Amino acid sequence: MKKIYSLLILFLILVQLNAQTPNKENTLVHTYSIVARDTVTGEMGVAVQSHWFSVGSLVAWGEAGVGVVATQSFINPSFGPRGLALLKQGLSPEQAIKYLIESDEGRDVRQLAILDFKGRVAAYTGKNCIPEAGHIVGNNFSVQANLMLKNTVWQAMAKAFENTKAPLAERMIAALEAAQNEGGDIRGKQSAAILVVSGKSTGKVWADRLIDLRVEDNPEPVKELKRLLKIHRAYEHMNNGDHAVETGNMELAMKEYSAAENMFPQNEEMKFWHAVTLVNINKTDEALPLFKKVFSKNKDWKTLLPRLTKVGLLNADKETIDKILSQ
Repeated sequence: MKKIYSLLILFLILVQLNAQTPNKENTLVHTYSIVARDTVTGEMGVAVQSHWFSVGSLVAWGEAGVGVVATQSFINPSFGPRGLALLKQGLSPEQAIKYLIESDEGRDVRQLAILDFKGRVAAYTGKNCIPEAGHIVGNNFSVQANLMLKNTVWQAMAKAFENTKAPLAERMIAALEAAQNEGGDIRGKQSAAILVVSGKSTGKVWADRLIDLRVEDNPEPVKELKRLLKIHRAYEHMNNGDHAVETGNMELAMKEYSAAENMFPQNEEMKFWHAVTLVNINKTDEALPLFKKVFSKNKDWKTLLPRLTKVGLLNADKETIDKILSQ
């Protein structure tokens, strides 16, 4: 009886999803993309590049503890939320794709890849996707492309992803770089995006969406996306440093702020908080050169500094503050 009830619920959800499907979805988002999962951390992600404005807002979909979806070619954007909904109801990626494609009159011009939190993955390339078009399904990943200059693009992507030793996001960026080096989109380059979610849901969307970066319009979108990812990693250290300050662990805060500064040395704010942390652990002399560099770029940091003592973020007497402000 329980099984029959579950099937009935699933049927009603599928009917509702089908009713929500637009009659026509013909946005031309021809592109190359990858969906992938890290077998160690369980993280899942999508990365994409296209000669189309704001490709990430249409192609890349993901939900922690559920899976990720890349929908492209003559795109049907409903495949994103509907694909995730089907995974949540217990369908495999292969079953979800079968349902979505069979219920879509534009199936012959669609390209779709779905991966779930277990690492199961499936992909589809419609017979009328503009050549060169194709996909490769591998172990915990799928790469797919259409309207490419060469039919070797997706092979190059798969090879790069499999051979890169790095966190998931960096491996996916490597796949995008390989695609571009192989010729990429025959029309050129415009936008790119990367989305990474947790393998398990905490119920906190803001915590489970680990990386969400987009380059909407840029002559070198993949290069810019790679630069933004590096900055993102630096700010992960900044966030860790802030948390360490909240818990009173100044030694850890200094370590995290230093790591961030080393990754993004031109950023004055990272230098500022590194210097503040040095003062808080009685290393003011080491902090002074950092404050001097920060103040030379923006004198408003001098205005901010004394205000920190009022909220307990800077442990310094008036003499120390005057010494810092004289830099």
